[in-house]
Amino acid sequence: MTNSARHSIVPVAVVVLAIIAIWYVAAIMLNLPWQQSVYARGDGAEVGPLQFLSDIYSQQRPVMPAPHQVAVEFYNSVFNANPSTPRSLIFHAWITLSATGLGFIFGTLLGIGLAVLIVHNRAMDRSLMPWIIASQTIPILAIAPMVVVVLNSVGLTGLIPKALISTYLSFFPVVVGMVKGFRSPEAIHLDLMRTYNASGNQVFWKLRWPAAIPYLFTSMKVGVAASLVGAIVGELPTGAAGGLGSRLLAGSYYGQTTQIWAALLMAAALSAALIFAIGAIQTFTSKMMGSPA
Repeated sequence: MTNSARHSIVPVAVVVLAIIAIWYVAAIMLNLPWQQSVYARGDGAEVGPLQFLSDIYSQQRPVMPAPHQVAVEFYNSVFNANPSTPRSLIFHAWITLSATGLGFIFGTLLGIGLAVLIVHNRAMDRSLMPWIIASQTIPILAIAPMVVVVLNSVGLTGLIPKALISTYLSFFPVVVGMVKGFRSPEAIHLDLMRTYNASGNQVFWKLRWPAAIPYLFTSMKVGVAASLVGAIVGELPTGAAGGLGSRLLAGSYYGQTTQIWAALLMAAALSAALIFAIGAIQTFTSKMMGSPA
């Protein structure tokens, strides 16, 4: 392992260990009242510190499960459950991932298209951009049920409503990033293109688009994470039979907090995997364009 890799891993490991330690302490504090009530209903025998920790970290329905309880639930739901059944987190993750991917594609294409209009049309810039910004001030939890109900009334169910909610969240960072990217070429470069009598299309494809590529991938990393959140939120009001959102909802209904935390861990893993995938595509694209990674 190189020194640079070691220097980057060590701080992350320290932070993760600190979070885990705080998590264990918080689990004791939040689960203590229930454990005390259990002891109060018992025979009154003295309980040692080790037995106390064992009892509080092995509650069936803790207010806050300990990290090892979440890890066990995650392992069982991923590796020990049949992936084709609703007991498996892979089953739910695939359903959420499908809506995330479709919504992310829609959002990216919509964001790029709006950015092109904004950059090339002053009227669109002044009229459209404020509405795009204002659209993000509306809470997604308020929009999601309305979108699902309206689309269900016209016969659109399943993947499409969730994908549209993901699109709503993912298009905004792409619009902002691409507008910045399309406007990133310096004035001297634009003047040089005019000197060469380049057409508008040539200026766009040979100057503005290459300059905007780094902004595109940065925006996509933000957008894909937002798209995943949108897919999960879109699953909450539908009562769907699958998806991480429905898994979270079922866990809250039945008080299965370890199931909720395991689903959240899977959502975090999915988000990280998608961001790393976009980063890999960015590295490949940079090399193909002759730029350093």
